[in-house]
Amino acid sequence: MTHTTPQRADYRHFQPITTRWHDNDIYGHVNNVTYYSFFDSTVNTYLIERGGLDIHDGSVVGFVVSSSCDYFASIAYPDLIEVGLRVAKLGNSSVQYELAVFKAGEDEACAAGRFVHVFVDRGSNLPVSIPDTLREALQVLVV
Repeated sequence: MTHTTPQRADYRHFQPITTRWHDNDIYGHVNNVTYYSFFDSTVNTYLIERGGLDIHDGSVVGFVVSSSCDYFASIAYPDLIEVGLRVAKLGNSSVQYELAVFKAGEDEACAAGRFVHVFVDRGSNLPVSIPDTLREALQVLVV
């Protein structure tokens, strides 16, 4: 399968992240599962800071229902990275994010992934419409 390496210009928002010593695996680079943590941190930081998501007491929470990642080049501690974020699809109760990991200042992604959040009522775990404040913040990221 051939993948085109995503470019920095393709993303609407960037979250700086500092790699940590324990992110590296025995092969000397950041382990593949850690990229999902970068993605989760990027999206949730954005939702909290820009969309007003209350992760502790809010009535609505986002559940990840699918995810994937493609890898193009390795990163390793102590690399400084920036995770690009955009929204590919904004539905009634769900959103598909597309993310890419860039070494600070570089234009080509080292990895690119996607995941889908379904927003649910905290008490019932049933899907709900994305609240207006979150929807407005997500709309800015739609490509």
